[in-house]
Amino acid sequence: MAEASKIRVRLVTPEKVLVDDTADAVELPATSGYMEVLYGHAPLMAELGAGDVTFHGLDGTEVTRYNVSWGFVEVLPDRVTILANDALIPSAIDVPRAKEQREHGEVLWSQAGDSEEKYTEAEHVINEADAKLASAGSKA
Repeated sequence: MAEASKIRVRLVTPEKVLVDDTADAVELPATSGYMEVLYGHAPLMAELGAGDVTFHGLDGTEVTRYNVSWGFVEVLPDRVTILANDALIPSAIDVPRAKEQREHGEVLWSQAGDSEEKYTEAEHVINEADAKLASAGSKA
């Protein structure tokens, strides 16, 4: 059974469960900005953005990070479930590919014309690439 001050955390992608443990705190990127979840947090559902999920006190380690791309998060007082389209440890990020993704996003942006939908798609691609590059410690 989990300690009273620990929150149960799960990080799930369509391919596998990456984390299923307890942590002291979880920082995650919602589309409206980063938020921190602690034991006893008010229930909420939020859309996950692109960026780093940081687990504090997971598996006896001080900090564990995963770069995630889009999805949803469910927060309950005793647990948080992160459903991400993609999640990688920072060292597994393919930096040249992320740079190509960013360049592709810039092309989409320049070709969007008057289409709000195309601008939104381009912004989505650019934000994901920027989050991967930041997580990997690289500059665009």
